[in-house]
Amino acid sequence: MEEQVELVGRAFVNHYYQLFDTNRFSLSSLYQATSLLTFEGQKIHGADDIALKINQLPFDNCMHFITTIDCQPSSLTGGILVFVSGNLQLAGEEHQLKFSQMFHLIPTVEGSLFVQNDIFRLNYG
Repeated sequence: MEEQVELVGRAFVNHYYQLFDTNRFSLSSLYQATSLLTFEGQKIHGADDIALKINQLPFDNCMHFITTIDCQPSSLTGGILVFVSGNLQLAGEEHQLKFSQMFHLIPTVEGSLFVQNDIFRLNYG
């Protein structure tokens, strides 16, 4: 079971950041109406508003470099908690920014997963 959780969690992380770095507009398909994003302390509810927030970030191009991925099964059957840390390189910026992000993935009736909770923070200092 834990091996499967790890494989699914890592596959999700690779998919999420590949989309974020190349086609941010398609990230909305990973969220649903009940999803909640906390972005640097700001709470955003629902797939539409989350997509709006992500697509209005003040940069066009970025690259994520993942350092760690930690995955755990959640108490909800089939749910997965994923914690990511890494670096973010913005186009035109000399230095990378450290970040951490947590996802709570929930199974859908169709058998896929969606992001119920997403918490993002830049790590300063």
